[in-house]
Amino acid sequence: MPEYEYQAVDRSGQIFRGRLESESEAAAVRALGAEGRTVIELNERQSAAAAGQGLLKRRLNGQEIVVAFNELATLLESGVALADAVRALSRGARHPILDAGFASISRELLRGGSLLDALRGSAIPLPEYVFQLVEAGELSGQLPQSLRQAVGQMEYDQQIATEIRGALIYPAILIFAGVAAVLLVFVFVVPQFSNLLEDNENLPLLAEIVLRSGVWFDSNRWELAGALIAIAAILTLLSRQAAVRQWAIDTLSVFPVLGEWFSESDTARWAAVMSAMLSTRVELMDALGLASQGVRTSRRKARLDQVTSDVRGGASLSQALEKRDALTATGYNLLRAGEQAGKMPQMLLALATLYRQNSSRRMKRTLSLIEPLAVVIIGVVLGTVMIGVVLAITSINEIPI
Repeated sequence: MPEYEYQAVDRSGQIFRGRLESESEAAAVRALGAEGRTVIELNERQSAAAAGQGLLKRRLNGQEIVVAFNELATLLESGVALADAVRALSRGARHPILDAGFASISRELLRGGSLLDALRGSAIPLPEYVFQLVEAGELSGQLPQSLRQAVGQMEYDQQIATEIRGALIYPAILIFAGVAAVLLVFVFVVPQFSNLLEDNENLPLLAEIVLRSGVWFDSNRWELAGALIAIAAILTLLSRQAAVRQWAIDTLSVFPVLGEWFSESDTARWAAVMSAMLSTRVELMDALGLASQGVRTSRRKARLDQVTSDVRGGASLSQALEKRDALTATGYNLLRAGEQAGKMPQMLLALATLYRQNSSRRMKRTLSLIEPLAVVIIGVVLGTVMIGVVLAITSINEIPI
């Protein structure tokens, strides 16, 4: 039976701390309530074995966070009290980080804290715009609507990430298989013809390069395997560094097709966050500052920061964006119409949808080019190797081609 550490207060205001065994957290709360004590904090004690198993548990993914907060938004929209909704989520048998996070939020709410402070104090990794939307919702009394906006934006971010990963699976497998095939040919096939290098002064240059490369691969196969493993480990470590990831994104954004895709996807995300912020009564300057944080490329972020400065100087949002050439003509027209009609959140959402569709189409076109390009490159490499081997054989036997 699980053991719980608790902190409770009785009717006189005296605080008690202790431990008790109970079938569940709810049963522990009921048992203490029957004694006239109100639970302030309740934590299940972990055994050493359970703590060791915790190290082996899988990582928390974004989809689990989206599902949990979608449930929270739904409960609040249905009229469930915030404290009750969070308490229910803390018992949902989800990922341990989510369970612990919602338990922490529940304790903070019981102490009289705000949801914003409780979220910031939890271990749940959330985008910065979620905190801003929650703060706006608490101030305006529209917390369910604000949470729904946050969930919608997180769902969009998760959808884009899932689409990219899904689209890259087949090209990645294709490239991996091609590289493996080339290495196998060099390590196991080409060395079988290494004797053709002996006493053959008329060996064509291509044949000699291919054969000597095969001999080198064969004699250094273990060193090569170790180098590949080391490179993979280094790349994995580097990919976890924010500065390295930013450098990679900025470098890729220089290329024509990829640069346009990054620009459109960043604009879609920026417009969606702006729409969510303004619809929950967040101040325009705060919304601009927060929305620019979600932009991935440094050049576009710098451009949007200039837009923020222009708006602070008195320019309208559409004028500032047009001055900095941050959107297309259609985007400027939508925002001007939104400013005139007083419907900026709706127009920004329409702008986000427009750029989102364009970004999705461009991403699919870009990824569709990877497959034939990989096939061509791998075919050229394997064809060159085969031609080199054939040239070596024919030169020995003096067979004219």
